[in-house]
Amino acid sequence: MTIEALIARYGLAALALGAGMEGETVVVLGGIMVQRGALPYVGAILAAAAGSFLADQLFFAAGRRFRDHPRVRRWRARPAFARALATFERHPTLFVFAFRFLYGLRTVSPIAIGTTRLPFGRFMALNGSAALLWATIFVSIGYWFGHGLSEVIGRWLPSWQVLAGGGIAIVLLAAITWLVKRRA
Repeated sequence: MTIEALIARYGLAALALGAGMEGETVVVLGGIMVQRGALPYVGAILAAAAGSFLADQLFFAAGRRFRDHPRVRRWRARPAFARALATFERHPTLFVFAFRFLYGLRTVSPIAIGTTRLPFGRFMALNGSAALLWATIFVSIGYWFGHGLSEVIGRWLPSWQVLAGGGIAIVLLAAITWLVKRRA
């Protein structure tokens, strides 16, 4: 099966899963796939938003359900968790809307918010709106980056090499980001 056939068959589902698990890197890659014609623009935005939304809802629910669990209590002692809660206390609505854009707080924030008294429905509405905006921004960045990549490099390399090189670069960037986050 060709890469194009795999993307056509699993592209949007893979984008949704990647948006929920990894985040921006996968969504930017999805935007590049949109530029290459492998995914529809609106479909990529909706898939990325859905993946991010569902992951954050699950983390929020886990924080709500397990707020008194020993592991969550240990997380509360970590600086990122404390920063997330302190920022949430000052500006709850703004923080729920913006946490996915804040480096280092993306995963821990919905868990931290789940330990507060914020109503589930309010979190869901803000999370959905923020996920849609976030997905639109990062798919669009990938789309415009993919367009520029095609203009500059596409003249010298066959299109499959550009796609493979971009994919390898994204995977390396994701691995480096993961290592840096793990050390921090």
